[in-house]
Amino acid sequence: MKILQIGPSESRAHGGMSQVIRDIRESEVLGREFEISSFPSYIDGSLPVRLLYSICGYIRFLTCFRKYSLFHIHTAARGSTFRKNIYLRAIKRAGKKAVVHIHGAEYLVFYDGLDDRRQRIADNFFQQADLVLAMSGSWKRELESRFSMRACETLYNGIDTARYREAVSDPEAHRNSFLMLGRLGVRKGTYALILAVELAVRQNPSLSVCLAGDGEVEEVRALVAEKGLEQNISVPGWIDGGEKLRRLRDAATLVLPSYHEGLPMAILEGMAAGKAIISADVGAIPEVVGEENGILIKPGDISALADALLRCSGDGATLRRMSEKNREKMEQSFSVRRMHERLAEFYRQVME
Repeated sequence: MKILQIGPSESRAHGGMSQVIRDIRESEVLGREFEISSFPSYIDGSLPVRLLYSICGYIRFLTCFRKYSLFHIHTAARGSTFRKNIYLRAIKRAGKKAVVHIHGAEYLVFYDGLDDRRQRIADNFFQQADLVLAMSGSWKRELESRFSMRACETLYNGIDTARYREAVSDPEAHRNSFLMLGRLGVRKGTYALILAVELAVRQNPSLSVCLAGDGEVEEVRALVAEKGLEQNISVPGWIDGGEKLRRLRDAATLVLPSYHEGLPMAILEGMAAGKAIISADVGAIPEVVGEENGILIKPGDISALADALLRCSGDGATLRRMSEKNREKMEQSFSVRRMHERLAEFYRQVME
């Protein structure tokens, strides 16, 4: 069966969605049964660049899509939904099957902010899909309560755990070192984390936090400088590949105090590398992180976030326990192999 994924470019767009698309295309599990290709509908860049690329991309799509049997559409909030709705309409007019995979952490916030006309477009988008994939059980229940759909299933993100073995290190040796991965900005809690570090270093001046990602990089660097925290917080910008593994190896805890999330790849990467997790109790995160493998706080609770940093930096035995539990949990429940086995079941289900 020939399957085409539609979503952001694997090489010209940052973020977890691109990684998911790449992993599916390269999957040995899926490759034994399906021939999977990727079609880039979006790239990072200025608005004119993104708009021109999107228009040209859709024209290219119309010249090649009929040779595929099934389409896996990766979708987030804002413009992504409206772009993908155009693709989905063409697919359904041709009598083809389509799976819509919802990734956006703020999807329902986005939907509630739409006017009636755009809400109807989003409603129709869900109704056209042969199957909707949600990133967690809680997301599945929420989507089912809000939208009329033919079918909805849960598909947790998965990680190729073998990639992160070289990032496993002795957590006690790095207990003062923390890492944040992802797009820097308000939604991810970056500024709240800086304020929490400002509180925590009063008790532990040895704390070291790396804020690695794209987004509001210069604004974040400016706040770090304003707070006089350059000795405690580094902001290298976007990192990937070997640099990401090195940063993970040199940290004991991954921090992601987001205000809105689905199931972020950064947390799964941290768990696969044997890191303790500090995060907010939003989205699917509480389905993955509990007392046995991390610390959850309320989003925006700067005092609790500072306390969590101090707790991890002062308790090597707890860090080691969390490290072991996270590696075990990833192998059992959140490996990319398990994700792709489930996805193969869904592909078969849609095509029956």
